[in-house]
Amino acid sequence: MAKKPRTAITPTRDEDFAQWYQQVIKAADMAENSPVRGCMIIKPYGFALWENMQRIFDGWLKDYGVQNASFPLLIPLSFLEKEAEHIDGFAKECAVVTHHRLEQGEDGELVPAGKLEEPYVIRPTSETIIGDAMSRWIQSYRDLPMKLNQWGNVMRWEMRTRLFLRTSEFFWHEGHNAFETPEEAKADCLTVLGMYEKFFEEYLALSGFMGIKTPDERFPGALETYAFEAIMQDGKALQAATTHDLGQTFSRSCNIKFQGRNGEEQLAYTTSWAFSTRAIGGMIMVHGDDDGMIMPPRVAPQQVIILPFIKDNSDEILEFADKLASQIKDMELRVRVDNRDMRTPDKMWDAVKKGVPIRVEIGAREMENGEVTFVRRDIGRSSKETLSADAFLGKVQSVLDDIHDNMLERSKAFRDEHVVDGSNVQDIDNFFAKDNIGLVKVPVSVLDDAKLEEVMSKHSLSTRCMPFADDGKKVLIGKAY
Repeated sequence: MAKKPRTAITPTRDEDFAQWYQQVIKAADMAENSPVRGCMIIKPYGFALWENMQRIFDGWLKDYGVQNASFPLLIPLSFLEKEAEHIDGFAKECAVVTHHRLEQGEDGELVPAGKLEEPYVIRPTSETIIGDAMSRWIQSYRDLPMKLNQWGNVMRWEMRTRLFLRTSEFFWHEGHNAFETPEEAKADCLTVLGMYEKFFEEYLALSGFMGIKTPDERFPGALETYAFEAIMQDGKALQAATTHDLGQTFSRSCNIKFQGRNGEEQLAYTTSWAFSTRAIGGMIMVHGDDDGMIMPPRVAPQQVIILPFIKDNSDEILEFADKLASQIKDMELRVRVDNRDMRTPDKMWDAVKKGVPIRVEIGAREMENGEVTFVRRDIGRSSKETLSADAFLGKVQSVLDDIHDNMLERSKAFRDEHVVDGSNVQDIDNFFAKDNIGLVKVPVSVLDDAKLEEVMSKHSLSTRCMPFADDGKKVLIGKAY
């Protein structure tokens, strides 16, 4: 019987995917559960990843004409009550502030006091409060389009939480735009969705499907919701980003009116869109292996890590490593020399578990010969190569690009291999009854089959999206996060 290979992460993906996911985050030192129920602490390494993602996409938004702003975390309950369908969609997830101070009780414990005249909801999303501001800021067609975005956190009181994927508090960006015509609003949704696909593919090496959500999965109050859906290694889908064509729903409830070109008062057409730290969870589940995280190079907190193998001539080796790091920094790449006082194998495994794209090893031999030995995280030890330091510097950017391309191709191949075509409800039932992983693509007409609901409930399925690639004529169905 073959000996089971040693892995850095236990259990492995095949043994327990959910636990493997949690252990990868722990091993990579990215986040941990907090003392606050359902919330997480994003540790420096994980937050550096989010900052890189934020910096890149924020630049794209500014190029698109979006301006950043900041709106209150607390939203008056009356604002949410203006849009019945919207609040109904979030009512069970709302955290509500009802008092404004604490007082000591008879036993010395702190108790809420000073009941508010009107409760505040900790924002689950900001359509209503941003809509209120737009109603003051927009007076004429000359004020349109108005494109706003805020980077921040929101609160949705989740019952079952998982780091990055579903926590009560999470970070995101939320865009809220207003337009003169419905055509502009729809175009905005599709433009931003295209930006999401470009960002996920070109920076997270993450492939997926762009499409329209079915009515039962549509954002509360929206005319249409568009989504980017990806497939994780366990075959479940993850909604990585959405854009929403809100029509005049929120303009009507928030009174966003403007004087049109004909001099008559009109309601604006609004949109909203977002991606969140949930995308990090998707990235982990798409790229990680049984040794830990594999970071896409273009967002990795550290693109290159240098491990000096220190023995007798430590000063010379460290000097050589620091000089190499300085030269890599001059190329505007993120690099770190791991000069911690610990065993080199432990440093190596730390870099592996954190998924650093390129690991450089420098010992006495490399220093004396002016060489470096490096390993690609996406391939592993079989990629080990020794080059002169100058040759490595000339090659490091192309190696990072090749790592990205390899990760994206693997993601695309997995996606394509785990979507099967079906014709009817029975095909859906048969696929999931055999414990297959992936999604089933069926004609949209299947949604009208009375038997579908029973099969969806039986296998805990949901509709994911109607892909643009199929002209909206087919729908993806499967298990999802």
